[in-house]
Amino acid sequence: MAEMSIVDQVSHSTVRIECSLPGGKTSIGTGFFYNFKRTTDSRVPVIITNKHVIHRALTGTLVFTLAGPDGTPDYGRKHIFKVTDFASCWKPHPDDSIDLCAMPVSPIIKQASEKGLKPFFTHLDSSFLPKDSEIEDLKSLEEVTMVGYPSGLWDRVNNLPIFRRGILATSYARDWNGKKEFLIDAACFPGSSGSPVMLVNLGSYRVGTTINIGSRVKLLGVLYAGPQYTVTGEVSVVDIPVVQKPISVTAIPTNLGVVIKAHLIEDFDGVFK
Repeated sequence: MAEMSIVDQVSHSTVRIECSLPGGKTSIGTGFFYNFKRTTDSRVPVIITNKHVIHRALTGTLVFTLAGPDGTPDYGRKHIFKVTDFASCWKPHPDDSIDLCAMPVSPIIKQASEKGLKPFFTHLDSSFLPKDSEIEDLKSLEEVTMVGYPSGLWDRVNNLPIFRRGILATSYARDWNGKKEFLIDAACFPGSSGSPVMLVNLGSYRVGTTINIGSRVKLLGVLYAGPQYTVTGEVSVVDIPVVQKPISVTAIPTNLGVVIKAHLIEDFDGVFK
């Protein structure tokens, strides 16, 4: 298989999650593929998203791009998987206060294989998490990339997500208000819940005052909430919506997003042993 560009690899690491809810409603969120390493040759592939994305979901719809004969993505050729009793397929994060959940991908791959289909996707893993030595250098104003399906939008023909850029609004090395979270300054629309927030630097990147030649991809966290102003002028933090609806003037978004730090994903490792 021909080597893919960094942007293409990141593009194929996400999946659009569409849920049917009681009352005939539909919600949309973002998930991404993550591998837990077992041995040198053994992996457990899962999809990571927020618990509130799949909450009360009756049926889930996932769209996978299919691989061509050479193993590369066959753009425009895709398969829709409908998963019943969708909410029960997900394992919650071991800490109930963390808005993350994970679903194994193996059953979907097996189902596709039985139909003679091979889904194409790329995955993130622990090698994409920032090392301790790198975390201290991640200050506010660092440019970040968020990948997902804001307002449910996507390239439905090629099954590709939308990239958005923003900056770190707080220091990544410090825990925002004592939680394993940080803030980004970016427009966070419904459908963005579960989006991976990453460093995606192409060609060169700055660390402190040093310019490094080369590219860098790091998974910093998972978007889940955003502060909003209320009619009384107070600021409350609410989950990024998954259902499209008019925004009341009594709840005004601040264009800030609250992001769960990525290393908390590794807590699932014990869940899937």
